[in-house]
Formats: sequence, C-alpha cells, structure tokens
Amino acid sequence: MEKSSMLTRRRLIATAAAASAVPLLGRPVRAADKIKLAGIHAVPLENAWSSRVHAALTAAAKDGVIDYVYSESVATADYPRVVREYAEQGVQIIWGESYTVEGDVRKVAAEYPKIGFLMGSGGKPQANNFGVFQTFNHEAAYLAGVMAGKMSKTGVFGTVGGFPIPEVNVPVNAFRLGVKQTRPDAKFLIAYIRTWFDPAKAKEAATAQIDSGADILFGERIGTADGAQARNVLSVGNYLDYTPRYPKTVFANAVWMFRPIIDGFIADYRAGNPMNKDYSSYSLMKNGGNELVYAKDLVTPEAVAAMEERKAAIMSGKLEIPVDASNPA
Repeated sequence: MEKSSMLTRRRLIATAAAASAVPLLGRPVRAADKIKLAGIHAVPLENAWSSRVHAALTAAAKDGVIDYVYSESVATADYPRVVREYAEQGVQIIWGESYTVEGDVRKVAAEYPKIGFLMGSGGKPQANNFGVFQTFNHEAAYLAGVMAGKMSKTGVFGTVGGFPIPEVNVPVNAFRLGVKQTRPDAKFLIAYIRTWFDPAKAKEAATAQIDSGADILFGERIGTADGAQARNVLSVGNYLDYTPRYPKTVFANAVWMFRPIIDGFIADYRAGNPMNKDYSSYSLMKNGGNELVYAKDLVTPEAVAAMEERKAAIMSGKLEIPVDASNPA
C-alpha cells in the first residue's frame, strides 16, 4: 500500500476488492472481473472538464465495471512520478491528461506495456497500450452558437478560454461557426487566461469583453458566467450544465459525456485488442458523447427552431460539424 505522502490529495472509491492488493491481470480479462483504474487529474475536481471525467469514472465504479482510485491537483513537475507510482501499484488502466507532460508520460507508458494508458492528448496513439482522446463537444457548442446568433442584440460574442490548444479551440470554433450561420455580421472577442482553473481570472476577462460590447459569452473556462451574471448578460456553459448555478445567465450548455470513451477503451482492454487508438469519436452526439442542454425560459422560439433544425441534420448524418483546432482570430 502506498504512503499517503506519495500522491496528491488521494481519494478512493472503496469497494471490498479495492481494499486489497490487485495483481496485474493477464489479457484478455473476464467480463466478471473488475478492472483497477487510476485517474490522475492535474487540476481540482471542481474544474468542469475534470468533473465530467470523474463523474463518468465514479459511475463506472458504482456499476461494478472498475475499481477507481485517483489523485487530483497533481502539479506538472510531479505528474510523471505519480503515473509511475500508480503503474508500480499494479493498476491495469491509467487515465490522465498529458497535454503539458506529453513526452514524459509517453516514456512511462512505454515502460509498462501491459498497462492501458488513456490520455487526453493532442498527439497520436503509440505502441499497443497508449490511446488518446480529445473532448468532442463541438456539435453541442455549434448548436449553442446557432441559438446565440439568434439572440444577441449587439452582435458581439466573447469567449474566455484556457490555452490556445486543440482541446480548447475545437468547441470555440464550432460555437463561432454556429453564430455565423445565424448572425453573419457577428464580431468575436477571445481571451486565454493561460491556466486551467482560475475562476477569478476568467471573470475578469469576461468583464473586459462585456465592456467591449459582448452580450453573449462562451464560457470555455469556469468563472466566465460569473462575469456575465455580474453584468446581466447571457453566457453559454462548456462541458457541464451551469444553468442551475446561474439560472438567469447561462441559457445553453455544450455538455460532454466521457462515459462512451471509457467504455470503449475498457472493451478493448478486456478483449485484448490494441489500445493505440484515437477514441475521440466516442464523444460524438450520435454516440451519446455530447448534447446541448438549454433553459427554455431564457431562449426565444426562433432560436430553438433554428437549433432543432440543425440538430436533426447532425443526428441524421446530413450535417457534420468540422473539428477545427486552429487558433481563433
């Protein structure tokens, strides 16, 4: 059993099986066997993206699919060490986010070929055990943009993002595409706060965009809606449903569900299949990986009608929203 000082803010979802040491099982794995999975979160679980992953893994644990252990707020300098520590403990799958530690995490994965690694990453899969995914909630973000274009009075739309990387740019560009299709004269503002979790900094950036004329904000980072709420303008939530927290501010949410991705990865692990795949497509709307959630009392009938028409086209396959990872101007 590891020492508590070795890992950052360790928590366990305990089961009787998790309480004992679990040896690394050979593959393929019997369907009745739980898989021990370690999640390594670089930020607090209050962060929207991490909260979605954590919710999916917690649900999988409650369903009896996995035994789930995790660490949160793991600093970049500590991240590769924590990955190795979990690997040495005999976990079978390691989930993580390798964006700022890509090279180091890939080296650790190469040392443990029997462990499945599933990493949020802008890079490619490697070997047979390193799968990657990006957060494809861009279809829902696009639909939110369609609605926003119908509802804005000023025609100026702001966005507060973390870093200019594909994970951030894809939903931002999709939101803008939706706006342009219903508001061709739209103007866009964007600010990157250069951190994954700083609500106060995001609020400050949101306020600056409102002062520049934006009356609808796409909140890629937590804190954006705080600025919108303070100035009585509308906002769109990213990854999870923020409307209950901001009932008069957040009118739509591009919600992401991680469960299809992890289920797909676990299925490959159990079957003994190579896991060197990009699992991003499991997040598509047709696979139950993302959806638009909106507040009926905050939107107009015209906005809903425009959105529903395009949603039907997405679900039927007639409309495909591009995965545009370029930096928004």
